[in-house]
Amino acid sequence: MIEGYSNRDEKYRTELKSTIERYQPGGLMFLQGGPLRQARLTNEVQEIVDIPMLIAQDAEWGLAMRLDSVRALPWPLTVGASSDDSLAYRMGAEIAHQCRRVGVHINFGPVADVNVNPNNPIIGNRSFGELPEHVANLAVLYARGQQDHGVMACAKHFPGHGDTDQDSHKTLPTVAHDRDELEKVDLRPFQALFDAGIGSVMAAHLNVPALDNTGTPTSLSELVLSELLRKELNFQGLIFTDALNMKGVSARYGTGDLEVKALLAGVDVLLMPGDVP
Repeated sequence: MIEGYSNRDEKYRTELKSTIERYQPGGLMFLQGGPLRQARLTNEVQEIVDIPMLIAQDAEWGLAMRLDSVRALPWPLTVGASSDDSLAYRMGAEIAHQCRRVGVHINFGPVADVNVNPNNPIIGNRSFGELPEHVANLAVLYARGQQDHGVMACAKHFPGHGDTDQDSHKTLPTVAHDRDELEKVDLRPFQALFDAGIGSVMAAHLNVPALDNTGTPTSLSELVLSELLRKELNFQGLIFTDALNMKGVSARYGTGDLEVKALLAGVDVLLMPGDVP
């Protein structure tokens, strides 16, 4: 699944369509742009592939997170702070409505990370809160709202990015929880989402010694993805990597080797590989 932008010039659009026509990727994830431009570009690229692409958006709190001229929805933490849990379902349903209008099949949400570290530089108000049961409940409602209205949801960032003080866009953060704490805190929302039938999960770029003591990032770890996620937690949906251009993995492995390691570990979809050819 490669990335796309609808706010760039004609030269960029020509190059994107050439890449898609030549390499026939399985998916396209849109980042910045506008709703009308994105819908038009989606229609154009879907016409040049043999098999229709899975179109995704990273829109945790709605398309306004990425696109202009779309009504902004509240942060997940705001929803979590309200006394009305049904808002999470309504939020998921509204995001699905927005996505379907522009041709998006999957939204990379909900964030199922439990916000237990006040020094976390990257999760914060993207999380529903700091209590595992509360996060699990709202994440399930959000995912149901989305999937009930025809757009696949994606639980992220497995196995839990809540208790880190570093950003996996820039480095490989460590989660120092023991297995018992992981099960009580980090994994609880994910298990609830899996039990509720969420369609996909995103593997984070994390070092979690309690799950894999070799230092292998969780997004490339067979112990985490094949053994824990597939066998122990019985997840049957799609496994996405987090973006492969993030320094949590790209600083350690070369393009090519990185993608192969992810596939061998059990990943289904490589998100934003560094070198499409």
